[in-house]
Amino acid sequence: MKLETIINQPVIEAETFDLRPLRASDAGLITLYAGDARVANYTAAIPHPLPPGTTEAFIARSRSDERVEDVWAMDASKSGGAELMGVIGLERMDRDQSEIGFWVAPAYWNTGVASAAVEMLLQANPQDSSTIFASVFQDNPASARVLTNCGFEYLGDAEVFSVARGANVPTWTYSRKG
Repeated sequence: MKLETIINQPVIEAETFDLRPLRASDAGLITLYAGDARVANYTAAIPHPLPPGTTEAFIARSRSDERVEDVWAMDASKSGGAELMGVIGLERMDRDQSEIGFWVAPAYWNTGVASAAVEMLLQANPQDSSTIFASVFQDNPASARVLTNCGFEYLGDAEVFSVARGANVPTWTYSRKG
């Protein structure tokens, strides 16, 4: 049995689930969930259909010592739940700032998992960020509610290219002090 290398990224624990670094064994569930058009269409970077090897490359980047984004799995296995309910990341920016991004598997939509994961990450503030930014597609009000419920304040409108949609998509941008 080969043990996976532990990367320099904390496990963030809560009562019902943890945020833990991704591991190679997450590839199957990430491919299943990220390959769902409902998930891909609400992200900027996930293509649809999901090409072979995309998930493995994503996991490898998330575990690299040179990474610019820390990525965690939302893992409820300690309470008898799913080993992967979604993914949340924190990308390093300049001036002690970060940008948070997340997606949740459709089976866990409207269950509070996203809000709990965002709040856990904000409380832990593992990158010691002074300000954390986020943006969501304007046709995804559920994710906007997650952000506002977690104390993010609206900054303005923008747009970003969505790989899955093959088009620029209007976004709402938010920030919160770290």
